[in-house]
Amino acid sequence: MISLQDCKSRDAADTLAPLRQLFNLPQGMIYLDGNSLGALPSAVPHRVAQVVADQWGRDLIGSWNTAGWFDLPRRVGDRIAPLIGAGAGEVVATDTTSVNLYKVLSAAINLVEQAEAEHAEGQVRATRRTIVSERSNFPTDLYIAEALCRERGWNLRLIEPHEVHTNLGPEVGVLMLTHVNYRSGAMHDMPGITAAAHAAGVLAIWDLCHSAGAVPVELTKSDADFAVGCGYKYLNGGPGAPAFAWVHPRHVARCWQPLAGWWGHARPFAFTPGYEPAMDITRYQCGTQPIISLSALDCALDVFTEADKLGGMPALRTKSLALTDLFIELVETYCPGQFELVTPREHALRGSQVCLTPASSLPAGCAYAIVQALIARGIVGDYRAGDAQQSDILRFGFTPLYLSYENVAMAVQGLQEVLNDREYAQPRFNRKHAVT
Repeated sequence: MISLQDCKSRDAADTLAPLRQLFNLPQGMIYLDGNSLGALPSAVPHRVAQVVADQWGRDLIGSWNTAGWFDLPRRVGDRIAPLIGAGAGEVVATDTTSVNLYKVLSAAINLVEQAEAEHAEGQVRATRRTIVSERSNFPTDLYIAEALCRERGWNLRLIEPHEVHTNLGPEVGVLMLTHVNYRSGAMHDMPGITAAAHAAGVLAIWDLCHSAGAVPVELTKSDADFAVGCGYKYLNGGPGAPAFAWVHPRHVARCWQPLAGWWGHARPFAFTPGYEPAMDITRYQCGTQPIISLSALDCALDVFTEADKLGGMPALRTKSLALTDLFIELVETYCPGQFELVTPREHALRGSQVCLTPASSLPAGCAYAIVQALIARGIVGDYRAGDAQQSDILRFGFTPLYLSYENVAMAVQGLQEVLNDREYAQPRFNRKHAVT
């Protein structure tokens, strides 16, 4: 049986442990919610203050040139690129995940329709007008797809994860998946699924919100077509941090994206009335960029520069799996029969989170109250509501940049105590907040 002292010994031998000092973590808190909002890197407040006081306050509009504000979305994109297996000049940090998904999904639809138009004359060709996605995909992805289908006359088909390969028929034009599922923590085989999609003539779009900065991603090697992701989870860019978009170089200049704003123009300061899209990834920008937020994200990415000195993403992935393995083992040891594991045990199928659903031996609907009782103890995870097909879940994110093995042991100890003392039955833990 693993003891607290065993976990302390693992921490003493952890070569990544120094990275924890790069974050401002509240004393006494065990933060297992970095898959919703990453912790604050300690250098970010000074950087933001410097941008506000000096670049904006002193140099004012001149900072577009002297501080490089105009190029900041591309520079930040270049820093994200190695974390997702992309090349220099292929990623832009801009807008939100939802907005970026609208852009790339629209572009993918355009490519499919263009290809059909080019092959239409004299040929009998099945019409590809279906987008396939997971039923449990993050809702904003499904909402964007639903809206575009209404706009463009397409159909949205929702399937279970194991049904992907059997739903790539001649009527399908685009496959849209999240690499690591936000509810279960299950991770798709990106190279295998992308290859199967391409073999069926289908474009593949990947949402990396729960991947980037947590698990190794290889967009180029996987031959993906498009990808989007956010900056505020494992990249630690702060609430509402700019998201990012990646487009395979073979597609980037082949069609317009629908939000043809001036920052995506080939010559934005020519101020011509007609739109001329840039020939590179900058065409996926739209309007003026949020420089203060971009600066915070840029500074937050410095922690990955330090992580590279200690083994980079492979080392972070190794620790992530060790942390999640430990959590699963300790929950099953100290809270036997109380939960069912939602997250896959197999490493190749698991992201950097663990999700549990209460067993039938616990009161119905207690998941939210358990999480709230844990938060009151300084153990911060989160809750996601179920529906007719899915149970409520307790969700715990494991960020290897700042979590320790001792944190994991103490979190499970707290969970055991919440259950043993039936703290979840207290009325104060059953009052739902606006954000759950």
